[in-house]
Amino acid sequence: MRKMRNNEGFTLIELLIVVAIIGIIAAIAVPGLLRARQSGNEASAIGSVRAINSAQATFAASCGGGGYANSLAALAAPPPMGVPFISPDLAAANAAPGKSGYLVNATGAGVQVLLAANTCNTTANSMTDYLATATPITVGTTGQRAFGSDARGTIYQNSAGTILAAADMVAAPTAPVSILQ
Repeated sequence: MRKMRNNEGFTLIELLIVVAIIGIIAAIAVPGLLRARQSGNEASAIGSVRAINSAQATFAASCGGGGYANSLAALAAPPPMGVPFISPDLAAANAAPGKSGYLVNATGAGVQVLLAANTCNTTANSMTDYLATATPITVGTTGQRAFGSDARGTIYQNSAGTILAAADMVAAPTAPVSILQ
């Protein structure tokens, strides 16, 4: 009696072809996924700057005597019997690991309006202006653009990814800084 040979299964060549096809598909898909991640991080950074703008307006109207908080810590400190002006994840976003690949910060500027002791949360002096920024932790990987805003509420972008300064957000900004919204 002769045994019949079982020829079920894949040959080595067929498996190598499948692996090569999967490699080609991955090489096409990965850059698109990285760009999508950067876009998501940038959208989060823009949202963070908007949240700081809103928190600063609320702080000025209810707590700072018309002046703005000079730090994220001042916005994160709740007034007595109240809630903080920003969320806890945004309050710690000015140090690594940041928030969604960005370092987010807010600093006071201009002239002092009230001493810290006279604000409702007694955390920091209130100022006539502020600068809110969101800068990518690694330009080109976590994000490509940096974002910033001040008391006017306009959001600016820097396509080079470097941190924005108050001087960058003048009436007619020059490249690489432009008005986002």
